[in-house]
Amino acid sequence: MTTTPATAVSDLDFARTLTLLERGVVTRLGEALKAEGATLEEWRVLSFLADGAGHAMTEIAEFALLSPPSLTKVVDRMVSLNLVLRRVDDEDRRRVLVFVTERGTEALSRWTAAVEHEQQNIVTALGGEEAALLAALLRRACGRLIS
Repeated sequence: MTTTPATAVSDLDFARTLTLLERGVVTRLGEALKAEGATLEEWRVLSFLADGAGHAMTEIAEFALLSPPSLTKVVDRMVSLNLVLRRVDDEDRRRVLVFVTERGTEALSRWTAAVEHEQQNIVTALGGEEAALLAALLRRACGRLIS
């Protein structure tokens, strides 16, 4: 990816600025997870499944910000690594639910520690007060723009 010089950032439109920020955060979190043998998508999936309830693929895709085909590939990989398992829903036999395994729970603990460490690095780079303000503004914007 070509980086944008700091002097040119002030000239960017709003959407491009948000995109650059999102990419920067995702790249940093992705690198932290890669060091643990994981991807950001896998961490998001396990984070969602951590409640132990089991969830349908459509719910997981929405939470993990993945298209259904992409999620299927991620879950297939995670099944092969014994991080999650698929089970037919007892209440609706047409539905398949995904559950985290014991190995997945252990991996989630390590992965979350890596993500939290990198998130703290990001907060430090931004400054605590500015990071809190940015997070509040982004949550407010999401509430207003995303239904």
